[in-house]
Amino acid sequence: TVRVQVLEVRQEGGEPPSSDAGSDLGTLYVVSLHRPHARNAVDGDTARLLVDAFERFEKDERARVAVLTGSGGCFCAGADLKANLDPSTALSLSEDGDGPMGPSRMILSKPVIAAIAGYAVAGGLELALW
Repeated sequence: TVRVQVLEVRQEGGEPPSSDAGSDLGTLYVVSLHRPHARNAVDGDTARLLVDAFERFEKDERARVAVLTGSGGCFCAGADLKANLDPSTALSLSEDGDGPMGPSRMILSKPVIAAIAGYAVAGGLELALW
């Protein structure tokens, strides 16, 4: 699965920015891969969930930055090779549209930071570099 947290960014002291401060700090999206049984390897469903999460991030006018991370001590072990044996859970390998790992072909207008803790292997490295 993919977990998405949308966090309100506040000034020091925990107060939201005042209207006369002149700057809106916006929101932060935290997108976490959560497939600990597969070391966060990406299957077709997870790739689609990642794309959905980053499309929502891009459309959210208050969102300023997103962080992509993995849970359970591993960033991402790449493609889920076991899932790719079943066409219903396999990654999409088309030349058009989304990348096999999901969002890696997306061009966003806002920054995404990869918070890497643990392994980032093969397609996991692709996500980290995206």
